[in-house]
Amino acid sequence: MIRDVQTVDADGVQLAVYVSGPRDAPPVVLVHGYPDSAAVWEPIRALLEPRYRVIAYDVRGAGASDAPRERASYRLERLAADLNSVADATCGARPFHLVGHDWGSIQCWEAVTNDALQGRIASFTSISGPCLDHASLGLRGDRAQRSARPFGAGVRQMLKSWYIVFFHLPILPELVWPLGGAYGWPLWLRATERVRAPRDPAQLRNALNGLQLYRANFIEKLLRPRARRAHAPVHFIVPLRDRYVGSALTLGLDAWIGPHSRDEIDAGHWVVLRDPKRVAASIERFVDTCEASLQTIGSVRVNIVG
Repeated sequence: MIRDVQTVDADGVQLAVYVSGPRDAPPVVLVHGYPDSAAVWEPIRALLEPRYRVIAYDVRGAGASDAPRERASYRLERLAADLNSVADATCGARPFHLVGHDWGSIQCWEAVTNDALQGRIASFTSISGPCLDHASLGLRGDRAQRSARPFGAGVRQMLKSWYIVFFHLPILPELVWPLGGAYGWPLWLRATERVRAPRDPAQLRNALNGLQLYRANFIEKLLRPRARRAHAPVHFIVPLRDRYVGSALTLGLDAWIGPHSRDEIDAGHWVVLRDPKRVAASIERFVDTCEASLQTIGSVRVNIVG
C-alpha cells in the first residue's frame, strides 16, 4: 500500500502525518501515546488500510514533528487543536473515526468532549488512556464512578500511577532516559509486555519531549477537573493486565459518555503491539457499526428533504 507522507501546519507547529488506504474509504485517525511515535501503529495500520483511509501522525514533540520548548504548548487544548488541523488537512469535511492509545487517548478525550468538534468525530475508540477530568472526578468521589467500580480500585490505580509522580520530579527523568532508558526501552517492553518492538530512532526525543505532556496537564486536572460530556459514540478496548491504567477507569462513566461498548482483552498496556489483529478487529467492528448508523441517518435526511 502506497504511503503518503505529509506535513501539516498546526498554528506554527509542523506535524508529520502518514496516510494510506483508499481515498474514498471511511477515514480512521490513529493517535499514539508516550513514549511512542506514529510507528507504534504500523502493525494495526497494515490490517486497517485495505478497508479504511488510515491517518496517523507524530504528535508534537515526537517522531518527525516539531517540538515546542514551552510547557504550555503541550496542554490538552493545543493537542486537540493539532488533531483538528490534521483532520482538516486529510479528511476535509468528512467525519472521521478516532482511535487513541495511552496519551493519544487522553488527548483525544479533550477533542471528543469539546463542542467545537461536534459532528466531526464519528466515533472514538479509547485504549488505555482515560479522560483526565473524569478520572479526577472519580478520585474526588463521583458517586456513579464509585458505585460502579470494585472496592479499592482508586487506591490500586494510585499505586499503578507511580510513574506520573516520577515524571514530575526535576532533572531525574531527564537523566534516566539518556543514561540507558531510551536504549533499553525495547528490552523493557519485552520483559514486561512480551512484545518484540523494533527500536525507534526517535525514542530518546519522544521520551524527553513527552515529559511535558505530564507536567502541563496532570496537576491542573487533578485540582480543577471539568464536567466533560462526549459528543461521539465511545468504545473501550480494555487490556486486563495493564500495569499502568486500571480497567476500573472505564467503569461508571455513563453520565459523561452515554451508552458505550467495551472489549476486554487479556493483554498488557501495549496491546497495540502485542495483539494487533485483535485490536484491529475490535476497531473495525465498532467503526462499521458507526458507519452503518451514519448512512442510515443520511438516508433518512435525504428522504425527508426529497
